[in-house]
Amino acid sequence: MIHDLASPSDADDRSILLRGNGIGILLIHGLGGTPIEMKATARGLNKAGFTVLCCQLAGHRGTEADLLATGWKDWYASVETALARLEAMCGTVFVGGLSMGAMLGLLATAQRPRKIAGCLCFAPTLWYDGFSISWTRIFLRPLIATPMGQRYRFVEHEPFGVKDQRIRSAIVKALHSGDSAEAGLLGTPSQSLQQFWLMIDVVRKQLGAVTAPVFIAHAREDDIASLRNAIYLQKKLGGLVDMLVLDDSYHLVTLDRQRDIVVDRAISFVQFAAERQSRIKARQAAA
Repeated sequence: MIHDLASPSDADDRSILLRGNGIGILLIHGLGGTPIEMKATARGLNKAGFTVLCCQLAGHRGTEADLLATGWKDWYASVETALARLEAMCGTVFVGGLSMGAMLGLLATAQRPRKIAGCLCFAPTLWYDGFSISWTRIFLRPLIATPMGQRYRFVEHEPFGVKDQRIRSAIVKALHSGDSAEAGLLGTPSQSLQQFWLMIDVVRKQLGAVTAPVFIAHAREDDIASLRNAIYLQKKLGGLVDMLVLDDSYHLVTLDRQRDIVVDRAISFVQFAAERQSRIKARQAAA
């Protein structure tokens, strides 16, 4: 277990809780995002009977300064706090998330091998290497400590992670409204990207320790993180992997055209993994 984590300090916590049965699912938003990007998925899972909690990561839903005041350990502390809340309500617990949130979910699964029944990874992101990302990204990490690197911001641009034009228009409007509490930040500062990379370095070393089943949903044409992110995880994870490759979505698979397919497969995965954990617990009790 990681112990040297700061506690989340956000007074304006907008986590979303949808109560259901004794199977709980924690959903984690992406870097610079908000719990709202997980809301449609949460509703679909809750409709199937599950209790769903969409947590808010420390430093998010505010300004760039709020985000810069936190690091990856603060974000992971938010996950641990939310897991404790969910475990108090549910006997079987899953964790998952979108983009960076998926990687935080994998870290939690590695850290809690006996407590987490499975992990749901929606567009998991180790590298920003999608078709809309400039090749110049390869120079950013080496230059991050320079004055130029410190001033860099990763700014969202077309197609904004969404293939569906109607949904994309709504997201663009929200992003440019200046209301980060609803849409998240339009630009991610380089120091926060640096924290993301530091977290990924930790997660990659622990992928083999993820022995619980993992569900991965990734778009073949992901504009932010290419399909090789999902393929890499499939090879490195230590347990069963159920992979769904989408042919009509971009990065935000929880919001895009095939979101219903994602939810249906996620429901089937949770049902399978919950039954699997129940059998394991029964064997352990009988031993």
